[in-house]
Amino acid sequence: MNSKYRRDYLRVWRIFINFTAVKSKLLFMIECIAENLCAFWLVITVLCLIVELCTGGFFIVCFAFGALCGALATLFGGFYLQLAVFVIFTAIGIFLVRPLALNYLNGRSGDRRLSNADALIGRTGIVSQTIEHMGYGRVAIDGDDWKARTDNGDEIKKGERVIVTGRESIILTVTKTDR
Repeated sequence: MNSKYRRDYLRVWRIFINFTAVKSKLLFMIECIAENLCAFWLVITVLCLIVELCTGGFFIVCFAFGALCGALATLFGGFYLQLAVFVIFTAIGIFLVRPLALNYLNGRSGDRRLSNADALIGRTGIVSQTIEHMGYGRVAIDGDDWKARTDNGDEIKKGERVIVTGRESIILTVTKTDR
């Protein structure tokens, strides 16, 4: 055999040996997963829950629920049954449970929960610094002091009660109240 062909033959043989070693390791990994499908589904469940903690959209948790159901399906059948259970329960979670949970957590569509400065609209406060004519002053509400102006540009003296009618950024718009 020619030395050039022999060298090429040895190179091909080494590649084949490396490929068979990788192939045998890959087959071993697949056999381990196939023998421990319950653990596989539980690992998928935990990974999905970790990702859900990072995103918080209540979407990935549906996949975690499907994977948990797939883990329970290992008691009853093979991989294709487990895969079908995973797909079905994930779809149920996404299309049925997720919208209900989001409505419960975020409030009804018409019942928007207000936070921060938006929650101040409609509240009453006491003027802590006189609101000047066409200018600004300060209003105390629940111990917090807010920059404020009147909605009609009138002057409101210190100590008078006002009601918040709106806001623009962090400046409240107020009107004098008799209450």
